[in-house]
Amino acid sequence: MGLFDRFIEKRVSAAVRTALAVVENENNFLIGTRSTSQTDRDRFTYDRTDVLQQSLEAWRTNPLARRIVELTSQYVVGGGLTINCKHTAAAAFLNDFWEHRLNHMPIRVSELCDELTRTGNLFVLISTDAAGMSYIRALPATEIDEIISRANDIEQPLAFKLKSSLEDLDPAPILAYDPLTDFNEQSVILHYAINRPAGAQWGEPDLAPILRWLSRYSSWLEDRARLNRYRNAFLFVVTAKFTSEAQRKARQTALNANPPQPGSILVADENEKWSAIHPRLESGDAEKDGLALKKMIAAGAGMPLHFLAEPESSTRTTAEESGGPTYRHFEQRQQYFLWMIEDILKVVISRRAKTDRKLSGNFEFSVTGADISSRDNVTLAQAAYYTISVLDDLRDRKLITNDEVLRLIYRFFGETVDADEMLQKAAAEKGDQGSMPEVNTTMVPTPKPFNPPEGKKIEPEKDKTVKNIADS
Repeated sequence: MGLFDRFIEKRVSAAVRTALAVVENENNFLIGTRSTSQTDRDRFTYDRTDVLQQSLEAWRTNPLARRIVELTSQYVVGGGLTINCKHTAAAAFLNDFWEHRLNHMPIRVSELCDELTRTGNLFVLISTDAAGMSYIRALPATEIDEIISRANDIEQPLAFKLKSSLEDLDPAPILAYDPLTDFNEQSVILHYAINRPAGAQWGEPDLAPILRWLSRYSSWLEDRARLNRYRNAFLFVVTAKFTSEAQRKARQTALNANPPQPGSILVADENEKWSAIHPRLESGDAEKDGLALKKMIAAGAGMPLHFLAEPESSTRTTAEESGGPTYRHFEQRQQYFLWMIEDILKVVISRRAKTDRKLSGNFEFSVTGADISSRDNVTLAQAAYYTISVLDDLRDRKLITNDEVLRLIYRFFGETVDADEMLQKAAAEKGDQGSMPEVNTTMVPTPKPFNPPEGKKIEPEKDKTVKNIADS
């Protein structure tokens, strides 16, 4: 290699490095870095922001994404949530909080479930007035820049740092709720996450695994709609013998000036032949491609195809069986959502208790939701109906105890209860409730005593009923 070649190689290498170099700026300086409070189980900040923005855009523009989020909320929230509380003062306050016009929880719970499904994270801001009434708002997950947690436990947040804006270039962190140091004058944030890997701070949206497939299905469907629009389009080709190029152009100009209308009649001599060219689309193969894309979306969302307007099978039994895993997924999500609402209500009550002595002390309450599937209730009711007679016979023969009977009955009803505790509560409400019934070992039925009505004097001569009994 000569001196000239070495000189040229250095110049070429320098030019290539300059062309491929990336100028550092505020948009790419922090790519590949993590915050000190984050772990390697979380996405990078830019990646998480991109996924959240894509999920929101898909929910806004893609009908399948919107339907997946709506189905989750419709099954989890259903016809609404019910608060069960026997404490009179607590029940009255919870009802006031639930129906307050600034909270309006019957409608807000659906919005909270939508946000939890759409972003995988729910940041609930709680503010309390001087009277002890709390108000909740959901903060967008894209507005949270960093979650500051304890050094020894990443699942215990201390504060939440908001992203800077033009109005506030350096916003102050908002404290997380801490029952030991909480006071009503400050607003706090509660964080809830789903689809969160172990050791991570942030959750994952339900739409995250299917975002690319939603995009591909939309592109495929748009291409098919565009092609089908021109499916009936065609071009006329006129073949004739022309003596010169000028004659051919003159004939083409005349036809373009007055093209034949649909349904018109064309008359041509033997020197001119007309033919049409139109696109040929093979729709059968395209249908299979679209179905494959939609199956990938349904599998990622955990829903059968008939939930997404795709009747894959015309058999009702097949459709019902395919919905079983989906109902289990909705039950798990409903269980988490009900716990989340109970946790929010506990914080609300604890803040109210600082200004209202009636709420001091420990009392129990629960939040229940609607059943996921009404068909399961019918099946469980039939199973329990046929089982009660068998269990009652076993109890009469003293082959099974009361608590075991109660446990098995509720098991066939699909509920899990503490049989001993229920029997003790039943015995406390009524003396003979929950005890073994008296068994008549003889075959002779026990006669019922005749108790005449009080205040009425029985005269056999005048009373025909008593007279007939005496005669018989």
